[in-house]
Amino acid sequence: VQLVESGGGLVQTGQSLRLSCVPSGSSFDDWAIGWFRQAPGKEREGVSCISTRDGSTYYEDFVKGRFTTSTDSAKTTVFLQMNSLKPEDTAVYYCAALPDGTACELIENVFDHWGKGTQVTVSS
Repeated sequence: VQLVESGGGLVQTGQSLRLSCVPSGSSFDDWAIGWFRQAPGKEREGVSCISTRDGSTYYEDFVKGRFTTSTDSAKTTVFLQMNSLKPEDTAVYYCAALPDGTACELIENVFDHWGKGTQVTVSS
């Protein structure tokens, strides 16, 4: 499965962006989909995760209340809605997928499939 992220861009502090993650030739039925990010000079870190089996979600503390991950009803796209963006949110954002809807943990090695990333830049 190839994953394609889109929706990144340049915004100002306080604005919003919505990222999308689409699998090629498949759907996300009963998968765990994670969002990760990597800022310049820093290690990649987990942001959020959603189980398409039951819709359960998980967020790291630094995005709680600002970011929301969801899926469309057909489970063909996973979204990351990012509100109240801050300069420290600047990073390349990646989606990652695992064909196991019970395994929604933000551990990189758990995920089998990765997208190439989309750049998010937040100016102050």
